[in-house]
Amino acid sequence: MSAVQEAVSAKLGGLRNVMKGLGVDAFIIPSEDPHMSEYPPDCHARREFISGFDGSAGTAVVTHDVAALWTDGRYFLQAGEQLSSEWTLMKAGTPGVPDIKDWLVSTLKEGSKVGIDPTVHTIDSAEALKKHLEESGMELVSLSENPVDQAWGAERPAAPKAGLRIHDMKWAGMSPADKISQMRAEMKEAGADALAVTMLDEVAWLLNLRGSDVPYNPVFLSYVIITDSEAMLFIDADKVDDAISKHLAEAKVTVKPYAEAFDAVLAIAKKGGKIWMDPSKVSFAMKVSALEGAEKQTGGRKRSRPSSPILARASPVSQAKGVKNVAELEGHKEAHLRDGVALAKFLCWLEKTIASGKTLTEVEIDEHLTGYRAAQEGFVEPSFPTIAGAGPNGAIIHYRAQPGTCKTVEANTLLLVDSGGQYDCGTTDITRTMHFGTPTEHQKACFTAVLQGHIQLDQVVYPEGTPGCALDTLARSPLWRMGLNYRHGTGHGVGAALNVHEGPQSISHRFGNTQPLLPGMVCSNEPGYYEDGAFGIRIENLFVIVEAPTTFRFAGQSYYGSSRLTMCPIQKKMMNKEMMSPSEIEWVNTYHQQVYQALAPRLEAENASEELEWLAQATSPL
Repeated sequence: MSAVQEAVSAKLGGLRNVMKGLGVDAFIIPSEDPHMSEYPPDCHARREFISGFDGSAGTAVVTHDVAALWTDGRYFLQAGEQLSSEWTLMKAGTPGVPDIKDWLVSTLKEGSKVGIDPTVHTIDSAEALKKHLEESGMELVSLSENPVDQAWGAERPAAPKAGLRIHDMKWAGMSPADKISQMRAEMKEAGADALAVTMLDEVAWLLNLRGSDVPYNPVFLSYVIITDSEAMLFIDADKVDDAISKHLAEAKVTVKPYAEAFDAVLAIAKKGGKIWMDPSKVSFAMKVSALEGAEKQTGGRKRSRPSSPILARASPVSQAKGVKNVAELEGHKEAHLRDGVALAKFLCWLEKTIASGKTLTEVEIDEHLTGYRAAQEGFVEPSFPTIAGAGPNGAIIHYRAQPGTCKTVEANTLLLVDSGGQYDCGTTDITRTMHFGTPTEHQKACFTAVLQGHIQLDQVVYPEGTPGCALDTLARSPLWRMGLNYRHGTGHGVGAALNVHEGPQSISHRFGNTQPLLPGMVCSNEPGYYEDGAFGIRIENLFVIVEAPTTFRFAGQSYYGSSRLTMCPIQKKMMNKEMMSPSEIEWVNTYHQQVYQALAPRLEAENASEELEWLAQATSPL
C-alpha cells in the first residue's frame, strides 16, 4: 500500500470510528460550507480532506464498509485520478448511476441511521433526504458536531482571519444603506419580519465589502440578518478595523460575533417573527434554530401548534446582485479591457516563445499569465485556478497543473487555457484554445463546431421570460450534428468584482433552473469538446444581456440579445473556413475588429509595439 493510500485509509478509519461512537450507519460529506459556497475555505474543505478529490463539485458518502463519491462530468477524469482504490467513483447523471438518496436506500438496511452536519446542507436538500429515508424505514440524524472534524483533529486548519476592504462606490453604484432599504421594501411586500442573508457573495454585495477568506473569491465568512429596524453583520470582530466600522456605521449596520447568528434567528422566531429564508441556500441548521424559537414564542412556554416562522422563497439579494447596475457594468467593461491587454501581451509572448523552439511547462504558462495580469491596474488575484491543459490534459475539464507532474507545451501542442482575474472593478473569465504548429483536420473540425455553437449563442435574440436552458441547444447543435457533445453547462453568471460563478441564471442542458435571463445579467458563453486522452477545446467569452433592437414587439414583449465583454482574439488557424458560412466568417471578422479597436489604444499608450503588431495579425480578416 502506498503512502497516499495509507493516509486515505487512516482518514476513513478515523471517521468510521467516530461514526460508530455516534451510532450512525452512513455519513454524507458535501463540498459546501455553512454558506453553501462553491469554494469553501480550507477549514471547511471536509470532502477534499476525507477523499483526496479537490474538484469544486462532489459529495462523499461513507458507510462502515463503503466509501463513494458523486461528481459531475466536469470531474470524471480528475476524480478517477485522485481517488484511491478504497473509493468508488459515482459518475452522476450517467446511465445506471443512482443518486445519493436511492443509493443509501438500496445499500443500507431498514432502520439504518444516516448522519449529516445540518450546517452544510440546505433546507431543501436535507428535507428531501429526510422524506426519502423515512419512506424506506430509515432515519436522518442531524449531528451537533461534524465527525470529519473529529477525525481531522488538530491538523484541521483554523478559520481564516483576513481583513476586509471597501468596494469603491465608483464600481458599486449603490450604497449599502440603499441596498438594505431595497431589501426592506421587498420584505414588507412579502410579509417577512426578517431576512437571513447567508451566501457570502450576497453579504459582500449587500455591504459593498470584499474579503479574502476564500482563495479566488473576494468574500468573508459572515451572515447578515435584516429586520425592519436593524441590520446585523455576524463576523469575526478582528476583521473589522476602524475604516470598516465607519463604513458599516454609515449604513446603520451593527457588528455581532459570527457565532451568534443562529441565536439571533432563534430570538426573532421566539418573538413571533417570520424570517425569509431561501431554502435552496440557507442551511437546515438555521431553519431548525427558527423552529426552536417558534416553539417558545411567549415567556418560554411551548406553543402546541406554532405557526411556521419561515417564509421560504428565493433570496431577493440574489436577483438584485445578478442584474448589474450601470456602475457595475462599467466596472465589468473596464476589467475586460485591462484583462484584454494582459492577454494580448501573454499570447504574444507565448507564441513567440514556442516559435523560438523553447519548451514551456503548463505551470510556467500559468505563472506567466498571472504575471501579465498582476501588472494591470487594480488586479487583486486570479478569479479561479488557471486551467492550462496541454494535449490530453485539456480534456480534463477543470484540470490544475502541478509542478513535477505537469506536461510541456511545444510546437505540436494543442493547448487549452481557461483563466480569469479579480480586479477592483470587475471579474473576468475567458477560455482560448490554441495550436502552436499545424493542427489536424479533426482538431480543426471540432474547434470549428465549437466556434459555430459559440456564434449561435452570441447572436440569438429571444423574448423576455426565456430561461437559459431554452438556449443551451444552440451552442450544442453544431457538435450534435457530428455526434459530439460536452459534459458541462454552456454558461454561468459572473459577479461584479465578486465570485466568478454566480446565480440565479445559467445556460445549461439541466432544465431545473427556470430563472429568466434579464437585461444587466452577465453570463459566460463557453461550449467545448473534450476527447479523453487526446485534447480539449473550449471557447469562452463573457457577455451582458441587453435589449435587442427588434423591428416589432410581439404582444408588447421585449426581446433580448448579448453584448460581448471579453476582448481577445480567437486563433484563426484552428478554424476550418470550408465548414463556415459567410455569416460566421463575418462574425469572426467583426469580433476581431472590435477587439483590435478596444485594445490597440491601450497598447499604443504603453508603447507596446511588439504586442500591437501581434494583435493586428491575430485580428486580421479571415
